[in-house]
Amino acid sequence: MTKATERGGGFALLALIMANVALAFGPLFVRMADTGPVSAGFWRLTLALPVLVIIALQRREPLSGFRSGTWWMLALGGFAFALDLASWNFGIERTKLANSVLFGNMGSVIMVLYGFVISRAWPHKAEIGAVLLAIFGASLLMGASYELDVRNLIGDLFCLAAGVLYVVYLLSIRHVRGDLGSWSVLVWSTVFGIGPMLGIALLLGEPVWPTDWTPVLMLALVCQLLGQGLMVYAVSHFSPVVLGIALLGQPVIASIVGWVAFNESLSLTDWIGMIAIGVALVLVRLPEARRAARLAGSPAAS
Repeated sequence: MTKATERGGGFALLALIMANVALAFGPLFVRMADTGPVSAGFWRLTLALPVLVIIALQRREPLSGFRSGTWWMLALGGFAFALDLASWNFGIERTKLANSVLFGNMGSVIMVLYGFVISRAWPHKAEIGAVLLAIFGASLLMGASYELDVRNLIGDLFCLAAGVLYVVYLLSIRHVRGDLGSWSVLVWSTVFGIGPMLGIALLLGEPVWPTDWTPVLMLALVCQLLGQGLMVYAVSHFSPVVLGIALLGQPVIASIVGWVAFNESLSLTDWIGMIAIGVALVLVRLPEARRAARLAGSPAAS
């Protein structure tokens, strides 16, 4: 257990949950935008950037003077995030909303497995149970609306690629988050993502300039400023296992959004799936909580 994780506590967990809530609204705003889907992602980054810079400066977080290795990781994170957004936004309009969220979050399984590999330790029973319960819950939740169809195949594949790219982004920023402030990390990952997003949108021949600014403003405010701001803060406080489990919560929120915005009913199976993912989040925290308690009670901690 790192000191960063110790300091995180309940606030970091709340930030992680709220980040996933905010990010789950992304597909809704992309569908509402009258630009192309990749162009919507470009505006999400561009409109958020000035606010991110102001916040970083107000908090006196460094925006320059980094080591070369840090710059490379920031560039990798920004490029991976741009490709993630482009792939996901492109796929959202070519498959069902439920499919886009499910496949877009399949990277969470990779994150969990990565966490077990880098720890070089067999997972605790609680962690194994949490992973299985979370996957079970997500399967129940999306089972009724999931559809693997030739018409949706292209969109499904792009959303699946987005899930893998998002893991690259999270691991990149997690690598530098311990040395930099969360807002400075978000500023530069956004900067490095803007160019590739615009380039991809232009290559696809998408309409870039919106006539209705509300959806892209909401993307910038809710998803980039709030969602990614909270995610970058929380990512250094938890292991990849916890982060992976938390990402599985986004299909839960997306289902609720569908219920409210599109009058999609939630069955008993859906509610059981949501409860299962919630219990999984609690279970996966138990081994870390025990390790923190032992560390706090050890002579070295005093």
